[in-house]
Amino acid sequence: MQTTIDQIRTALASAYPLTVLVSLEEERLERLLGRFAAAAKPEPLPVTVWNCVDGFPSNGQPSLTEPMAALDWVASDAPRGIYLFKDLGEYLDDRRVLRRLRDTAMKIRNTGRFLFLLKQDASLPNPLKPLSYVVVSLFPDATELDTLVRNMVTSRGVSQVDLERLTGSLKGMSLTEVEHLLRRLLDRHSAIDEEFFRAVLEEKEQITRKEGILEFVPPDESLEQLGGLDQLKLWVRERRALFTPEARRKGMPVPKGVLLMGISGCGKSLAVKVIAREWQLPLFRLDMNQVFAGVQGSAEWVFSRALEAVESVAPAVLWIDEIEMGIAGYHEGESGSLTRIFSTFLTWMQEHRAEVFIAATANRINLLPAEVIRKGRFDQVFFVDLPNEEERKEILSIHMQRNGLDPAAFDLILLASATRNWNGAEIEQAVMSARITGHARGTNVSQNDMLAAFGKIIPLSRTMEDQLKAIRSWARNRALPATTVTKPEM
Repeated sequence: MQTTIDQIRTALASAYPLTVLVSLEEERLERLLGRFAAAAKPEPLPVTVWNCVDGFPSNGQPSLTEPMAALDWVASDAPRGIYLFKDLGEYLDDRRVLRRLRDTAMKIRNTGRFLFLLKQDASLPNPLKPLSYVVVSLFPDATELDTLVRNMVTSRGVSQVDLERLTGSLKGMSLTEVEHLLRRLLDRHSAIDEEFFRAVLEEKEQITRKEGILEFVPPDESLEQLGGLDQLKLWVRERRALFTPEARRKGMPVPKGVLLMGISGCGKSLAVKVIAREWQLPLFRLDMNQVFAGVQGSAEWVFSRALEAVESVAPAVLWIDEIEMGIAGYHEGESGSLTRIFSTFLTWMQEHRAEVFIAATANRINLLPAEVIRKGRFDQVFFVDLPNEEERKEILSIHMQRNGLDPAAFDLILLASATRNWNGAEIEQAVMSARITGHARGTNVSQNDMLAAFGKIIPLSRTMEDQLKAIRSWARNRALPATTVTKPEM
């Protein structure tokens, strides 16, 4: 995306009668317009701001708090300059104000008067669309952030690498939020270290709460807590350093995304969390049900806003859980919200330049259109199958340790054999159940307790045998196994 300054420069050069600034930061946009006004040729231009409470500032003319009167004055008597209307967007439902705004925009063309409208969203009445250039500036640009960060942390002797990392971590916050956050953290921390960066990452949760579209998922499990999936782990490790400033300077390609498809309960969601943790990137989950709920506006607007929001906090991981449910029912050639969202998503996946890594998971993979899984959308498509014997031993060991049990006290080979064709979630539940039984009796968990807990679980592979066969058949030539293929278990 163009920087805010570039967008405003393009708007002025294009000579549109009206420029719409989409931003939540009034003061920041006012300062940016002041920079353009000060550099105007042949002489600087004044910046005059209107709001619904004070009208125009007192500089010899009436305050003009009524929008109709204010627009009349700009159209007829106002001197050369930049005129920024802050609250006018709230009046655009009044067709008289809308009519007056259109007339004013046309009258001031080529008169040295420039009309700017500040709004919090990009929605415009149809009559204004042909007259308007929309500048989307939801968050400050990297250059603005870099200037502020350098001014605030220069006395701490921060290295260039940490400075670049800090600036990247603060993307998606307003300049006011950045200033308040840095003042608070610099007061609490004596050094800009890993603890400092973790505190910055936690602040991302506040941003997404305000947006109400994306859910911030805190850093969770490490790669060691993910049982099996050796090929997926190798793929993740090889790309660990590709989101660093050093990789950017070397011109290394940035990963676009990964699609994890396969059987439910086998660790796809956990793998997404592990990727974000391993790459030290914030993780945001997009809930497609929230997109289509209509609570925050049309589905197309909410979805586009979500993509803009995650771009603003890049580098980041965007997690789309059960992606097939969001696009189920899409058919080529049809129209409607679903088709428009699907087309927008495919185009964005292919064309976006922000460092946003898409991590998508899918269970009902037969619902995925072919357009989603073709190369160019995702860097790799992995199929996550039921864990093999070695993976089950690893998963058993991980969950035993989590539950305060010593894996060395159990026969993992026997237990792994007893859980053949189980998924990871079922193994986890069995270990927890055995621990609960031992706690209820007041004794340590024994091997027999574990086997007894296994006998009370009916695995998914037994209840959905036909579906699992169909999933494996579908994925055989369409995805890379997340686990190295071994001989079938006897």
